[in-house]
Amino acid sequence: MKFGYFTLTDNPIEYGDTRKDPNQMVKDLIEQCVYAEDLGFNSVWVPEHHFSVLGVLPSPSMLLSYVAAKTSKVKLAPATVLLPANHPIRMAEEYALLDLVSDGRAIFSAGRGYDKREYDVFQVDFNKSREIFYEQLDIIKKAWTQDSLSYDGEFFKFPEVELTPKPVQDPHPPIYVASFSESSALKAAEMGENVIYAPFAANMVFGSIHNAVKTFKDKSAEHGFSGKEARCSYFLNVTESKEETEKTKQRMLKYFTGLVPAFPSDPSTAPPNIRYFADIVERLKTMKAEDLGDQSIIVGDSEYVIQKLKEVEESGIEEVIIYFDFGGLSHKETMESMERFARDVLPHFEDSNIKVEATNA
Repeated sequence: MKFGYFTLTDNPIEYGDTRKDPNQMVKDLIEQCVYAEDLGFNSVWVPEHHFSVLGVLPSPSMLLSYVAAKTSKVKLAPATVLLPANHPIRMAEEYALLDLVSDGRAIFSAGRGYDKREYDVFQVDFNKSREIFYEQLDIIKKAWTQDSLSYDGEFFKFPEVELTPKPVQDPHPPIYVASFSESSALKAAEMGENVIYAPFAANMVFGSIHNAVKTFKDKSAEHGFSGKEARCSYFLNVTESKEETEKTKQRMLKYFTGLVPAFPSDPSTAPPNIRYFADIVERLKTMKAEDLGDQSIIVGDSEYVIQKLKEVEESGIEEVIIYFDFGGLSHKETMESMERFARDVLPHFEDSNIKVEATNA
């Protein structure tokens, strides 16, 4: 199992006086991505969030192109493209370009998102997010694999165009569908795409991450697709004391304060395909530190973290992308957390790409 660096750049208004300077956050993010390669991480995953309603990075492709120039090996991925807020041809162009300038290191991960506030500003119908998303994904794949294409869909209509440049990877960068629901995981399997899970959602929907992975891979095989991969994200910190473990859990609860307003909370007004978020909201509102389990956050000493990640590996997950800086962790502390993980955990996984001795950040 491999490991990647991940962040959502969470910095919502709910953090009050502890909010960070968003410009500095973006600069810190670049440094963390470069350091991830130095430490031996397989990939870096950066978000798309608008207007600081949750995170501060509006264009993952731009930042990843800059990171590409400062690195040579690490894979470069958005986590994830808010596809309905973007034109699919534009996204096909940008990630083909990223694949070219990075010599084939691009990964494309896309999702529908969950925050109506972002949809409203871009004047996209939140109630039709699912239909829009899958039409867009169809366009992007065709743009990458056909010499030229025209399209006459429900939401997008355009004359014949030729995409340039084309991706370096054959036939195109790996595509991951971000999945919070059973329907999105099954649709990804039907389309022959890979999937990326949020473990807490996978546990709610499938009962466990093991069941989520098995369901996805079985359904992929039923549709004639082999070799499809499942990745997942985890909030994680390797700690050296009970006090540090407790502080990490408190950061997780702080993160929830900013996440809850982003989720649909009223089942009567939410689109049918994302009404399950209302149940998530009710759970998050009453969450306490003692309620936090390893279905979403892995925090403890290195032996505990290794044990829990070995259990994840047994589920068939190919890569875990790790969220270090959630809940306002400082840049310095984030770099130190990354370093502890690389030093104490990465060497215990055969497929890790660790290549340097960690040094103090």
